[in-house]
Amino acid sequence: MSIGASGVRAYQTALTTVADNIANTGTAGYARRSTDMREIAAPGGITNNRDPNTGSGVLATGLSRSVDQFRTADVRSASADLARSETGIDWLGRVQSALTGNQLGDRLTGFFTSANAVAADPTATAPRSAMLESASAAAGAFAATGKALDNVAADLDGTADNAVSTLDALGAALARINDGLGRSAQGSGARANLLDQRDQLLEQMSAITDVNVTTDDIGRSTVRLGGATGPLFVAGNDAGNVTYVRGDSGAVSFAVHRSGSSTTFSPTGGALAGVVDAAARITSARDQLDRIASDFATGVNAVQAQGRDLDGNAGAAMFATGTAPTDLSLVLTDPRGIAAAGVGGGPRDNSNLVAFASLRSGGGFEASTTALVSDNAATLAARKQVAEAQGAIRDGAISARDAASGVNLDSEAVDLMRFQQAYSASSRVIQVARETLQSILDIR
Repeated sequence: MSIGASGVRAYQTALTTVADNIANTGTAGYARRSTDMREIAAPGGITNNRDPNTGSGVLATGLSRSVDQFRTADVRSASADLARSETGIDWLGRVQSALTGNQLGDRLTGFFTSANAVAADPTATAPRSAMLESASAAAGAFAATGKALDNVAADLDGTADNAVSTLDALGAALARINDGLGRSAQGSGARANLLDQRDQLLEQMSAITDVNVTTDDIGRSTVRLGGATGPLFVAGNDAGNVTYVRGDSGAVSFAVHRSGSSTTFSPTGGALAGVVDAAARITSARDQLDRIASDFATGVNAVQAQGRDLDGNAGAAMFATGTAPTDLSLVLTDPRGIAAAGVGGGPRDNSNLVAFASLRSGGGFEASTTALVSDNAATLAARKQVAEAQGAIRDGAISARDAASGVNLDSEAVDLMRFQQAYSASSRVIQVARETLQSILDIR
């Protein structure tokens, strides 16, 4: 009867575990569990009315999670790589919109085309007015494009701040999980739940930055950021916090503050690495745009200064520059002030406008603007191809992990029938034992 009762208890626990697996088939982060059992051996030295070679039944000793830590680590690594590329794609797309949204290249072309129109009829007012309108449009396009890039940079800062705040929250949660694992019973359902939560937190961290994870005998995780030699972020029930800084030069810096010390790190994966890439791209685009704007304004003003306007006066500056090189504004408002003539030329002289043509070809403003846009577009297209491959790698890693730790309904159905039959058989053992005992009592 004792052996049968132990079987009933053990297989009731096994059936409960199978039921839990089936119920959580679609639960994200749930790892399949199984009931561990061991034989209850007869105590040594029994020589009474009992065969010392027989056992004493079965005991359910706890729960085990079906987890392959190597495949789980592969998922984290693949997630970090994909998150970096996806973050880069997002910001490269926003940079592309900033560079093309104000049609800077078209405005520059319109300006030089309007200068050709003035050269065709230097004394006509309409072409001169059109040239000033084109100049104003070009200045406005430079200013708007620069402002758009500045807005992208500001948004990037906000996104990075949110990412490190989320990382801090995940680290604090993992520290609490570590504390709970230190106090949970081995093989318990509560412990299995904590381990599931631990793995989910680590996977979420890997989407933000690359993490190096080591685990002790009871499942507590120690996490370093930025690789195996990076600073400690979580150890035991203590978690640090991460800060983000972007300097005036556009350089990005991350640091972990923990136990009174601060250590910088360079993420190579996750959204934070994508932020580093995006910051570099924004800074590069801003520098190139500033150079084009500065050269354009300086060149046009120089051409103006070497010519004579319609009244025979020395040409005045056409553009003024504000705080940033792209903050251009049109300061020449009188169409007659366009210096079409050369020194000593008359009202119909257009020799100075030849210098505009030379400025256009020598300065290469339109070509530089086109190259800036094309280079960003090419980088964006290449990054999308990389992300597509990384997405396939991550999907494969997830499939491999789930094959080891996910719930398979077919296998659970087989276990359900197997344990149900064992439960029924154990119940029958108890019944037969009672009937046998009753028969013995009846004989007496």
